[in-house]
Amino acid sequence: MEHRQSIRTRGRLALLVYKRGLPVATGQVHDASRKGLFIATDYEDVDLNQSLEVEFQLSGQHPCQFRRLKGHVVRKSDRGLGLELEGLEINDPAVLSALMTSLNGERSLINAND
Repeated sequence: MEHRQSIRTRGRLALLVYKRGLPVATGQVHDASRKGLFIATDYEDVDLNQSLEVEFQLSGQHPCQFRRLKGHVVRKSDRGLGLELEGLEINDPAVLSALMTSLNGERSLINAND
């Protein structure tokens, strides 16, 4: 049963996963919403409720711009991690908007290549 409170945007966007301020894994955002992300990764050294940060590059930005979001793990599977984003007082709404825009751009590229 779905318990989502906001609409998901699907796409593929490469990112780095940080734990305690250090990069620990690579992954790919497969879908995102205002409240969270699903990150496809093979990284397993993480517990439920553990705080993580993710860093991604904004599409189409010159020079390259990287942004970070903070959240905590709410789901683990053999395909990746579900990350619930922390409040907007911590995560800049402009960064969330840029993430959605980047995912939409990547989704358009994926559909054009299918």
